[in-house]
Amino acid sequence: MSNIVLQFSKKDLSKIKNYYEDYIIKVPPNSLFLAKVNTVTVVAYKSGKVMFQGGQAQTEAEKWQNLASGNTSTKSSVNDHSYQPHESLFQKAHIGTDEAGTGDYFGPITVSAVFVSEEKLPVLKAMGITDSKTLTDDRIAKLAKEIVQEKIPYTLLTLDNLKYNKLQKKGWNQGKMKAMLHQHAIQKLLVKIADSPTHGILIDQFCQPSSYIKHIREEGIQLEKDTFFMTKAESYSTSVAAASIIARAKFVKEMDQLSLDYGVTIPKGASSKVDETAAYIIKKHGLDALNSIAKTHFANTDKAMRYVKKR
Repeated sequence: MSNIVLQFSKKDLSKIKNYYEDYIIKVPPNSLFLAKVNTVTVVAYKSGKVMFQGGQAQTEAEKWQNLASGNTSTKSSVNDHSYQPHESLFQKAHIGTDEAGTGDYFGPITVSAVFVSEEKLPVLKAMGITDSKTLTDDRIAKLAKEIVQEKIPYTLLTLDNLKYNKLQKKGWNQGKMKAMLHQHAIQKLLVKIADSPTHGILIDQFCQPSSYIKHIREEGIQLEKDTFFMTKAESYSTSVAAASIIARAKFVKEMDQLSLDYGVTIPKGASSKVDETAAYIIKKHGLDALNSIAKTHFANTDKAMRYVKKR
């Protein structure tokens, strides 16, 4: 688990408090608030410091990186491990993995593994393959099709909400679910590319490598040789960037289908708009309907129920 601390001005601190208003659970001494956003605890202090703690702390903190003043500090660096790749890997043939949908209340988790050979690296770079978080959904869909047209080897796995909720009740946390999805995607891709030369496997890091290894070992799986982990890997590795686009394109497609199925726009993320939509689903289709379209252990379920009771 990592602690990431960012420094903000008083003006920006107010913006952050407004953003997390629906997630505030208490106000500890000498702080402005303590909010719980799914797996991340956010604590804001009167001094302007905001601490993000948890397995997804890096992702949550990145939302505010541009507003932060001064340097980011980490009490336990998420990249402080021996599984960091050498920068030369980015110019060589390798497998990259990434996922989408993990922080969204509605919709599945999608994970993709992509193998990009050295001869295809410049082709994908010329296409504009980059971090999917910087692209619009329409652009992501277009690039995903172009990756497929280029016959880039990939695998794509989808963990639907029914299975997700079943695993969660079984005791699996989201970290273990993602680790297993990444590992299965990698194993399937290794079979697909057979004897193609690869210089390694790069996983966009969502937990410490030791935790990842523990998760898959519990299910009798060993880490593949030359597997590396790093945060923001999609900003360095074309393979990971391609995987992020394919995973995101699939997630968006699944969300669009949910909207068609339920006759209402199903919003992404985990905001108050999500709570209102969940309340609408409960009233029209019943509480059980959420089990097939949402990650029901998220705090949004309780908030949606409060909306239902008020009406």
